[in-house]
Amino acid sequence: MSEATDYPLEEVPQSARKGMFSTCMVLMGFTFFTATMFAGGKIGTAFSVGEMLLAILIGNLLLGGYAAALGYIAYKSGLNAILMGRFCFGEKGSKLSDLLLGFTQVGWYAWGAATIAVVLVKTLSLAPALEVPLTIFFGFAFCITAMIGYKGMDYLSRIAVPAMLIFILISLYKGFLDTTEIQGVFSSESDGSLSFTTAITIIIGTFVSGGTQATNWSRFAKSGKVAIYATLAAFVLGNGLMVLTGALGSLMYQQADIVDVMIAQGSISLAILMLFMNLWTTQDNTIYNFAVAGCNLLRTDKRKLVTLAGAAIGTILALGGMYNYLIPYLILLGTFIPPLGGVIMADFWIKHKGHYSKLTEANLPSFNWIGLAAYFLACACAFFTPILPPVVGVLSAAIFYTLLTKFEKQPQPEVKAQA
Repeated sequence: MSEATDYPLEEVPQSARKGMFSTCMVLMGFTFFTATMFAGGKIGTAFSVGEMLLAILIGNLLLGGYAAALGYIAYKSGLNAILMGRFCFGEKGSKLSDLLLGFTQVGWYAWGAATIAVVLVKTLSLAPALEVPLTIFFGFAFCITAMIGYKGMDYLSRIAVPAMLIFILISLYKGFLDTTEIQGVFSSESDGSLSFTTAITIIIGTFVSGGTQATNWSRFAKSGKVAIYATLAAFVLGNGLMVLTGALGSLMYQQADIVDVMIAQGSISLAILMLFMNLWTTQDNTIYNFAVAGCNLLRTDKRKLVTLAGAAIGTILALGGMYNYLIPYLILLGTFIPPLGGVIMADFWIKHKGHYSKLTEANLPSFNWIGLAAYFLACACAFFTPILPPVVGVLSAAIFYTLLTKFEKQPQPEVKAQA
């Protein structure tokens, strides 16, 4: 398979577009992630069941709407968020989005590489000294399907996603059967450890970076409906199920991770299978995202080489203790990533009227100061607001970009000299 097959630096042609099932499986494989369950566990113990369900619903609807809006633009343009950054930030300014999104994805990759090593050592009662070699092994092993590209991730997701859905439903069913004091579980009160807006920010933070870069696959969609429905299925239903599973696990078994829950239920073999599929389907997507950002940053189409380099960086971060900083990391992502999507959406619809020029033909400036200014102003608004920072970040970015565009100096028409 050639490096150009996945079009890291160009538009996806119509001949390479995919249908609903393929797009949906790849995106759902991406959002089926164990870290999301940890976030759900944090929320499950902080609220009453009614408040918890409302937070999960609102958070995932907002996340899904954001990702679907970007997904539709990706379908229309054939570009991912990284390449869209060239239009809204400029040729050199787009390195901001490369670094921002690339760092967040390699951070997730580091967390996943460390997680599988930690869980395997604990579950199989292995020697603690094996955590380091296992982290290194999986840090590189999980990038194999990403190196293959969309086709490799598609084949893996077609097998893993249905299997994981079955495992989760079996586990939840057993959980309800095992929980003798079910009424007590569902009548629990809020402990006040999180505010409602913080809970929604954490939910959005679980995959807002991924939602921004889900354009890597929605750009392959055959139609706008495929892009929108597949993205909503992944980020509302898929991500929502992960958060809910983590929340229910924390209430029933005081364990957020479905793997720990399945072990508590005595299903050790299924737990190990779930662990591998859960992390592998997200890790390959995550490092693929990093590779796309890296290709744009370096202006190279050597996607496989950049993928391998990203896996090495992620492994080093995993060995450095990334595993211990999940919740602060999620809050950080939920604050500073959404403004990026807000700028992209405003740039596409307001400045470019819903149609980009071909990248090879576009006369782009080195820096689009309007886009950069809108992003940083929106980040400030999101950081200082007490009300739903992700939503404030997206809306304020779009508003700032629109207002600044109105004041942009328009080129004056040429006046022909009189003969």
